[in-house]
Amino acid sequence: MKIALDAMGGDFGPPNLVAGAVMALRDYQQIKKLYLVGDPPKIENELRKHQCNDSRIDIVHSTQVVEMSDRAWTAVRRKKDSSISRAVDLVKRGDADAVVSAGHTGAAVAASMIKLRTLEGIYRPGIAALLPTQFNVFVLIDAGANIDARPEHLLQYGIMGSVYSSHVLRYKRPRVGVISLGEEDVKGNELTKEAFKMLKESSLNFRGNIEGRHLFEDPVEVVVCDGFVGNVILKTSESIAVAIFKWLRQELTRSKIHMVGAYLARKAFRVIKDKTNYEEYGGMPLLGVNGICIIAHGASTPLAIKNALRVAAESIEQQVNPHIVEEIRRYHETTASLEPAVP
Repeated sequence: MKIALDAMGGDFGPPNLVAGAVMALRDYQQIKKLYLVGDPPKIENELRKHQCNDSRIDIVHSTQVVEMSDRAWTAVRRKKDSSISRAVDLVKRGDADAVVSAGHTGAAVAASMIKLRTLEGIYRPGIAALLPTQFNVFVLIDAGANIDARPEHLLQYGIMGSVYSSHVLRYKRPRVGVISLGEEDVKGNELTKEAFKMLKESSLNFRGNIEGRHLFEDPVEVVVCDGFVGNVILKTSESIAVAIFKWLRQELTRSKIHMVGAYLARKAFRVIKDKTNYEEYGGMPLLGVNGICIIAHGASTPLAIKNALRVAAESIEQQVNPHIVEEIRRYHETTASLEPAVP
């Protein structure tokens, strides 16, 4: 498999990105080619620091970088030689099977939609984020690709999220729920109420509305929402996880007795920290585009980049896109068969 990495994106640029790439190449032998897209001198300098001369690395030159202050669609059109554009071009030409970027999320989404287009039958792509619960991991879709969603978009998010949950996370017949203000089908806004009807009429294992307070207990395997709500949930969850560990550290260092207790419970704390650590999850797949695009956290560490490349490899191996196309086709065929005949 061949993967293109935007080596200039993210908050820390080449140092973290190249370090993560080196870690991935050492652990994932299934990666046969890794394109590092960006400024060659900067990339080569980082490779020398890690004493890496892996023959699987191919540096692709680009002269521009999409800044966080840039407007996504405008940047893709005007900065044609940006690292994210060149990385997506590699997928478009078939030179790479997937692209990974920790840079401007909007630009990664825009470049993928403009250059790769959406899969047959898909109206809008959605970002699938993985979040932990007490007993499992669930897919939150959309986590920020499309903030102006329509009911049919949420329906397709449910289908795409179910495919990813089934084929990558290995859940049998994953349960699907839609985020709303209450469990009853009459609760919510017009978007969620109409999406509820469409999801209920589909062949998905739809379990109804999910309230925010139930998200991290044991809700469902796929949680559907528009990109605005999904991104707020994602960012809030990240900040709460960080805050809780800061509060714990503050309280556990108040006295020697607390410190002894913390030492004895250190393994349990480490397990919980790993479970809530975004670095372990790596990146989020942009489901619905005609190619594989993995979006990593802007503040990604080398470990997070390594795991984002792992997520890309898993998506390639599990053939997620063909399964999405097949499920969308089945849905449209079923819907057409249920429509009354025209007299």
